[in-house]
Amino acid sequence: MNFTRWSARLPGTQRRTAARAAIKAQQPSDAARAAEAGASGSGTSDGRSHSRDGTGRDDAEADGPLLPAGPAVPVTGEAPTVPGARTRAGTGDGSGAGARPPREPSAGPGARGLDELSVHHLLGQVPALVAVVHGPEHRIVFVNDAYAAVFGSRPAGAPAREALPELAELGLLPLMDQVLRSGRPRTVKSRRVRARSDGGARDGYYTFTCTPLSTGGSGGVLVFAADVTDQVEAAERLRASERRQREAAVTLQRSLLPQELEQPDDLRVAATYQPGGTDAAVGGDWYDVITLGAGRTALVIGDVMGRGVRAAAVMGQLRTAVRAYARLDLPPHEVLQLLDGLAAEIDANQIATCVYAVHDPNEGLLSYASAGHVPVLVRDPDGTVHRTGEHTGPPLGTGGWLHTSGSLPLAPGATAVLYTDGLIERRDADIDEGVAALEHAFSGATGSPEIICDRLLRSLGITAEHDDDVALLVLQHPVRTGPDAELFHNAALDLLGGTEAAPRARAFASGVLASWRFPPELCDLGVLAASELVANSLQHGTPPMRLRLRRTDRRLIVEVTDGDEHLPRRRRAEPADEAGRGISIVATIASNWGSRRTPDGGKSVWCEFALPAAGTP
Repeated sequence: MNFTRWSARLPGTQRRTAARAAIKAQQPSDAARAAEAGASGSGTSDGRSHSRDGTGRDDAEADGPLLPAGPAVPVTGEAPTVPGARTRAGTGDGSGAGARPPREPSAGPGARGLDELSVHHLLGQVPALVAVVHGPEHRIVFVNDAYAAVFGSRPAGAPAREALPELAELGLLPLMDQVLRSGRPRTVKSRRVRARSDGGARDGYYTFTCTPLSTGGSGGVLVFAADVTDQVEAAERLRASERRQREAAVTLQRSLLPQELEQPDDLRVAATYQPGGTDAAVGGDWYDVITLGAGRTALVIGDVMGRGVRAAAVMGQLRTAVRAYARLDLPPHEVLQLLDGLAAEIDANQIATCVYAVHDPNEGLLSYASAGHVPVLVRDPDGTVHRTGEHTGPPLGTGGWLHTSGSLPLAPGATAVLYTDGLIERRDADIDEGVAALEHAFSGATGSPEIICDRLLRSLGITAEHDDDVALLVLQHPVRTGPDAELFHNAALDLLGGTEAAPRARAFASGVLASWRFPPELCDLGVLAASELVANSLQHGTPPMRLRLRRTDRRLIVEVTDGDEHLPRRRRAEPADEAGRGISIVATIASNWGSRRTPDGGKSVWCEFALPAAGTP
């Protein structure tokens, strides 16, 4: 598009063009102005009469304001550029005919030109440290008073390597060589300067800038040092304060985690927690190991979204609630269902993920339920890794979802790992890639659970600078061999035939406990507990019924299962009652007892006896 042609048609363009032409026609030519100046001289009323427009104003004043008054500027052959200066309208660049030079105010009586000040005077007044050196050997030309106050006076003409040892100690001499060669300034920040032994300036920090100087021959370097001691000390105090706050936050976080993991009879367990980042805000990752009784163990890991004290507080409440719900010995999905409602009550704006798993050594299974959490990994004894992909619901606190439970085999020799997303999630990669990387690292990680934790952290690149919290829980079902295997036994009897099953159960329990070489007192207590539990099941339960005896290196477990789902309760029997004392007797003689519903719709009632000493047959 021809903008010039179209712009002539824009509103107001014709009027502005006509005004410029009229102003130009009123201006006298250079020849006429020179003749007039020769005839009458400049500054007379006659010489100014042609510039009046009938209103008593000069034509420059009529066309526009004059250049503003400003300081004197030395003449260099070119019109200087003054910020804010304006030229007469109609001249375009201010250099055409009719342009008037700016009026310069005269210097006051006390004014002093910059050229009258010496370089020594100027640099000597600077509060910063200044040194000027010259030539390839950096011979001293000048040091100001501030420099001498810190480092002492220096002789002029001496090379810097000999006369300025402080610059060598600070590593500035190679930098000055580089500045001299390249002609570009260089800066080093926050270098510490020691106080002089003669009681000079105190220790401090200075930022040194080396600037090249050109003197027509060999160049020089101006060394300028600004005192940044206050800034460095303030930054150090801030870092120390942040460090203390972070230590307090991490202490709070760790205090909400288990101080010592429970070690089940049939599992080896290890866990680790590593806070992410360097700020004071920790996350809401947590884990726990809960012994349920009868050899069963609950394993929990979760992550509250967000960081800070609020996330840690929600995490602490959820962990406490999990331990309370676990005492009910509910299936994993029912525990998550209760947690879901509680999480919404604690804080509707906080979202948390969680995995709740239960290991049953009698079944050799790991039952689990997940609420929006990353999958559990299980490695078989042959090294094959399985991932829990199903039975995963939304995070806790969302509500309106029925969680379900799943299971994976956990045979002797198998290992499982539960973790939070900080272990596998990266900003530049998909989370599935992180899970695949963990699977690969887990397949080759052998050794004890503690060693596996360390190897997984190293394989996934988790360091102290990692930007997210990481919680990791490893459980291992060891293979028992040799003398250790003699401490773990199982025996079971199906209870058939009605009431006549009671004497068979007593005889079975007596023979098994004697074969396990328990002390007579413990054998008698075990037979009594088995008799009472079997009698209770025969009276109140339905088939199928089974008596199971199990020993570990630390306890004796007596368990009876039947097909009825009503759980027994301990109650106080009246003196005239003929029944109702069985559970009370069991609770009195046993170290612990409990009951739970089984997945097939029945129930299990059990009790435990602590062995006199660990490892005693």
